[in-house]
Parts: sequence; structure tokens; C-alpha cells
Amino acid sequence: MNRFWIILFHTYLSKLKTKSFIITTIVTALILVGLTNMTNIIDYFNKGNDENEKIAVIDETGELFPLVTAQLKTVNDELELEAYTKSEEKAEGEVEAEKYRGLLILKFNKDQLPAAVYKSLSIADNQIPGDLEFTIQQIKAQIAASQLQLTPDQLAKLSEPISFERVALKENAKTQEELSQARGLVYVILFVIYFAVIMYANMIAMEVATEKSSRVMEILISSVSPIKQMFGKILGIALLSLTQMAVLLVVGYYFIKRNLQSLQGGFFEFLGFQNIPLSTIIYALVFFLLGYFLYATLAAFLGSLVSRIEDVQQMITPMTFIIAAGFMIAMFGLNQPDTTFITITSYIPFFTPMLMFMRVGMLTIPVWEPILGIAILLVSITLLAVFGAKVYKGGVLMYGKSNSFKDIKKAIQLTKNE
Repeated sequence: MNRFWIILFHTYLSKLKTKSFIITTIVTALILVGLTNMTNIIDYFNKGNDENEKIAVIDETGELFPLVTAQLKTVNDELELEAYTKSEEKAEGEVEAEKYRGLLILKFNKDQLPAAVYKSLSIADNQIPGDLEFTIQQIKAQIAASQLQLTPDQLAKLSEPISFERVALKENAKTQEELSQARGLVYVILFVIYFAVIMYANMIAMEVATEKSSRVMEILISSVSPIKQMFGKILGIALLSLTQMAVLLVVGYYFIKRNLQSLQGGFFEFLGFQNIPLSTIIYALVFFLLGYFLYATLAAFLGSLVSRIEDVQQMITPMTFIIAAGFMIAMFGLNQPDTTFITITSYIPFFTPMLMFMRVGMLTIPVWEPILGIAILLVSITLLAVFGAKVYKGGVLMYGKSNSFKDIKKAIQLTKNE
């Protein structure tokens, strides 16, 4: 057992000290810092633009400017309208000189209803034109109502949105608000599972192939059983991944707490970070770890079949496609999590970590379903470990050009001959 721990901690510490791991962790942490401080960063860079939020207005009607100015304050109180009395060409020149953010020309159409033209250096910015369009639309509705001799109360009734409520008849089903929050949270965690499994499984395959290419594998395999060696590496990389994620979680938690006031509403409210159920966190951790061990075991014995590091990617490409397929099915399932297709595929071991977690997060399903999914994963990992150990033991002694999956049979034959 001492040799197992030696392999585990050697794998962990050797990878922990590599420049690639340190740089990746630092860069990812900086991205997290940037995301959690996004509001402050945007405000900082918008300081200069806020000083020039003036819009030149040429009112050809002589009536609309005061109405638009008053109505705009209820929509965007930072935007300032300024009456412009010179020619349109002169105004365009001052917009190009960046004295104004844009030029708004107000006029009446043939029905004597408001119409407008907005000119700016670029049409890429949608916020200001959108605010102006909404403001003028409101004024148009008021004038049209006046022409039709509608009272303000009648106009309000026409503009009032309908009451449309969605009610689930199934007992303990999630509400629409809970479903929307769960969708955002599951979306983020699915991304974490997807990229983490791919990255760390690749790392295991590369680790095995690297040792094999250095010709020290014959010594290791004669002194340590293949099961101990394979799982020593798998658990070593698992410990490495948990270390990296712990660092990222601490950084993310600190800056989210620090900027909690500015992160209220909007995108962060959609993600559902305010009220994360404890059960969702537990399921996320369980399915992440089981998915990792499933693919890590697969990657370890696939890596043992190649003799050159250059062949690793080719050998594990089918595994990567399986992970990508599971992720794409999960993305489809976010909008329709209760379909029969999603339910059936969630019990396929290679898809279970992502799909079963997605169903648990999005739906109210019986407890036995995720437990069955966990049991399927545990059985699959055990079977894959037993089979993988046989392939691993023979595969690490095979050198020369790899013939892809045909080498699995050859590796098992080598194990039987010992």
C-alpha cells in the first residue's frame, strides 16, 4: 500500500509544481476576478463616455422636443437631449467631431404621428437608439389615443400586458421562477463538468504515455500492481483537480461576496446564485467526481496503448467525442428536460454525469432515479477498472506503432501470457 501512496503523491506533487498548472490556475483565477468585477470594470471604462451623453435634436415639428425630453427621463435619466437650431449638415459634422453622441431628427408622418431618424458614428450601440425609440413610441401612442379620443385609462388598458401564468399540476414541481434559476445554475455547472473531465482525463492519458515513452514502465509494472499504479495516477490527478478548483472557488467566493451589491439582478440573478439548494450542490459534486473517475479510468488504459506522446490525442479522440455528445444532449435538455429521449440517455453511463445532474437540477424527480444513476456509474467504473487494469498491464509493455483499438486485444493477450 505504501507504493500506491508514493505513486499518488508523486503524480500530485509533480503536476502541482509544473508551470502549465500554475499558469492555468492563475489565468483562470484572473478571469473569475474579471467576471465578478465586470460591473465595476464597465463603469470605469464608461466614465469618459458618460460625460458625452448629449444628443443633438432637430425638431422639425416644433412640438415634440419637450414631450420627448420629459418622457425620456422616465426611461434613461443619464441621457441628455439638446435642441439644435443649426443645419442638419452642421449637426452631422459635430457628431463626427464627437461633440454629440448622436443626432435625433423629429418629424410627423402623413398621419400626423411622430417619426424620427437617429444618426450616429456607428449603429452597433443599441442602448441609446433603443431608449429613444421606446420613448417616441410612448409619445406616438399618446397622440394616437388623443386622435381617437381615448381616455388615459382606456389607453392604459390597451397597453396593459395580459396575465399569463404557468402552473404545474405535478406535485412538488418547480415553479417557472425556480426553473429559470435552475436552468442558469445547471448550465454553468455542466460547463464545469465538461471542461474539467476533458482536461483532467487528457492529463492522465498524457501522464501514462509520458512515463511509458521514458521506458521506466517496465520497472514500475514489476514492482507495483497495475490496479495500484493506474488508480494512484487517477487519484493523484483527482487531488490535483480538487486543489485547483478549491483555489478557484475561494477566489470566486471572495469576490462575489465583495461585489454582491453590484451583482444583484440581471445576468447573475438568471444564474440563480442567490438561492442554491444544498441538494443541487451535493449532486453536482457527486456526479462530477463519478464522471471524472469514469473517464479517467478510460483515459488511463487508452494512454497505456500508445508509445509516443504524439499519439495520445488520436487515441482519446473517441472519448472526447463521447463527452462532447453528452454535453450537447444536456444543452438540448435544458429547454426540454422531461422528454423521453433525455430520460433514457441519462441512464447511459457515459452520459449519466451530465444528463442525470441536469434532470435533478431542472426537474422534481423521484429520489430513486439519481440513486440508480449513481449505482450505474459505480458499477461501470468498477467494470471499467477491472478491464482497464488488464489492458493497462499489457498495454504499458507494448512499444512500437500504435494500431488504435486493435491493440486492446493484444494488451489483454500479453496479460494472460504472464
